[in-house]
Amino acid sequence: MVTLGQLLGFFSLVASLYVLWTIRSILLLLFTAVVLATALNRGVRLVQKFGLSRGLSVLVTISVTFLCFLLFYWIIVPPFIEQFQTLIDLIPTGIQKLRELLNQWRDNTPSWLPEPPDFSSGFQQIQPFLTQVFGNFYSFFSNSIIAVGQLLLVIVLTLMFLGDPLSYRRALVRLFPSFYRRRADSILSECEIALDNWFGGIILNSLFIGTLSFVGLSIIGVRLVLAHALLAGLLNFIPNIGPTLSVILPMTVAILDTGGFLKAGAVLILYVVVQQVESYWLTPTVMAKQVSLLPAVTLLAQITCLQLFGIIGLFLALPLAVIAQVWIKRLLLEDILDQWVLDNPDSPFANLREGSGEELEENDQGDLPESEMPNFSSSEDSHL
Repeated sequence: MVTLGQLLGFFSLVASLYVLWTIRSILLLLFTAVVLATALNRGVRLVQKFGLSRGLSVLVTISVTFLCFLLFYWIIVPPFIEQFQTLIDLIPTGIQKLRELLNQWRDNTPSWLPEPPDFSSGFQQIQPFLTQVFGNFYSFFSNSIIAVGQLLLVIVLTLMFLGDPLSYRRALVRLFPSFYRRRADSILSECEIALDNWFGGIILNSLFIGTLSFVGLSIIGVRLVLAHALLAGLLNFIPNIGPTLSVILPMTVAILDTGGFLKAGAVLILYVVVQQVESYWLTPTVMAKQVSLLPAVTLLAQITCLQLFGIIGLFLALPLAVIAQVWIKRLLLEDILDQWVLDNPDSPFANLREGSGEELEENDQGDLPESEMPNFSSSEDSHL
């Protein structure tokens, strides 16, 4: 029979989940601040090695970061905005010329080959869609007051977390039962390492993609090289989807230049080669210590975050998936499922107790931890 306390607890849980769903956009900004604070904390620790206090180290790190962003804005942003706006204006012309070339190829197809499909109706639908998407993308990053307010909120939260991270960490750990706080603190440490490795690795990968794209497109002779290279580096934060989107605009511009399809084909080959080098050489080297994610998990995380949070969710899908995987592995798998032993020897599942784990590991060669449940302390935050 359900007691009144259990009923109240159930309704409290439902109400809490509803509130979290309502403020999911704020929670995403909070997570963004956590990711940025984790990245900046690496610089703070580096500065502290020179004997400076925590406060001075934070000030030095923030000052250097601000100067780097100021230099980046002064040198890169104005020509990028100008080239990007030109790029948006060229999209309808590029689509129109591509449609004419394909229709010309369709009209001149030899009689012994099957007749290609008519591309006219498809391009009439694609052209306004692409113009609207990239136009909104530009306005989001340049003219949105809401985006500026969100950016300021993220900056303020990042500075707060960076100034006194231990206090916020203690507050989070105290939300767990007392016997699990030591374990939760160790999982949070692992999440911090995973985020740190991911952020450092993705920055290096994006710089690599952007630089090679800039050099390659300059050699091919495609216009608006700076805008293409920066977009390629920025979209590299979105696995699977980003590299595909980054090749559309330079190919469109290449079609408008002398050479047409030949130059566009060279652009496609360049981007494929760059992505292959990044995937099979740079990523395994740079992100050797990163928490590995299955490709299907990465794609599902992107689709889910896009549906829940919009375009910003695409950029944060991977770090969210990294954190979720750490907690699922440590909390759900190791601390709950791996420790779940059947007490009834007459149960039809009694033969699946401890021996089956070893048999599964031998057959599947999976990563099933055999360590016993950690010896958690029953004290209140004695380790903090």
